[in-house]
Amino acid sequence: MRVLVTGHLGYIGTVMVPMLLAEGFDVVGLDSDLYERSTFGEGIVNVPNVKKDLRDVELSDLRGFDAVIHLAGLSNDPLGDLNPNLTYDINHLGSVRLAELSKKAGVRRFVFSSSCSNYGAGGEDLLNEESAFNPVTPYGISKVRVEQDVSKMADSGFSPTFLRNATAFGVSPRLRFDLVLNNLTAWAFTTGKVFIKSDGTPWRPIVHIADISRAFIAVLKAPIEAAHNQAFNVARNEDNYRIRELADIVKATVPDTVIEYAKDAGPDKRCYRVDSTKILKTLPYFKPAWDARKGAEELLKAYRNVGLKLDDFEGPKYKRIDHIKMLLSSGRLGPDLRWKTTS
Repeated sequence: MRVLVTGHLGYIGTVMVPMLLAEGFDVVGLDSDLYERSTFGEGIVNVPNVKKDLRDVELSDLRGFDAVIHLAGLSNDPLGDLNPNLTYDINHLGSVRLAELSKKAGVRRFVFSSSCSNYGAGGEDLLNEESAFNPVTPYGISKVRVEQDVSKMADSGFSPTFLRNATAFGVSPRLRFDLVLNNLTAWAFTTGKVFIKSDGTPWRPIVHIADISRAFIAVLKAPIEAAHNQAFNVARNEDNYRIRELADIVKATVPDTVIEYAKDAGPDKRCYRVDSTKILKTLPYFKPAWDARKGAEELLKAYRNVGLKLDDFEGPKYKRIDHIKMLLSSGRLGPDLRWKTTS
């Protein structure tokens, strides 16, 4: 199967591509590579690729592929809040246009990297794929809109699937430190403090990026009718945690640490628990292998190996929003987040 992976040079993509290759898929990437100067640790596995903004994809870029795995987009809430109109332009309209061109090019499967942030202010209830959307950020709203618009395109020749990933964690060549377990472990390792920026009460389901990758592979391996125009929560039911519970796991993993709450820390309106029974029953190739404790141990080892410092992950090299602001201020990116100069 020939697969185009958009966003193949991002946090998830740099882990997913080697896993796809190991499963025998013929992989091509497409990415504008905004974070080319933010590589963490070991290098990136190279595949044939097109360096192009998602909004500039052409029909010719999509011909000859059996499937598109769509990961590309502005990747978190702070980036989404930087310019909400750009978030909708890239994450929503760019994704819908990609799906339309994919269908026109004869691509049969379209697997979209959605998010459990669709549920937003979900409260205490365990939410399944039929639960109401309640997004609270431009990022979450954009994901909901893509699902709603692309699902209408489904027919006998075009089969979209929507994987609603829980909050990701784990080590990657394009590591993100804005994700809760990655961030808590980084603070603990560099300062001795497990630093919580909320009051610790919000619920959050979490999932390792290798397990996210396994979910995408499981969709491609499944009979097309099993995942046709379906949404799946990507996590395990036992991996719904309150933020304070994740802090306890990090404290138990990183020696000589204490838990500290930010001054005036309050509840985060993003609070949701998800039921992931459907994916485990429907896609037999999806066999998640990670939990929070194992993930914290992996992160700690990686941070030790590179000698991580607080300024590294709180500064513009790895912090997504600060890195984009640096590229904007230096004139390398235009206000529309397209490259203005060659790297």
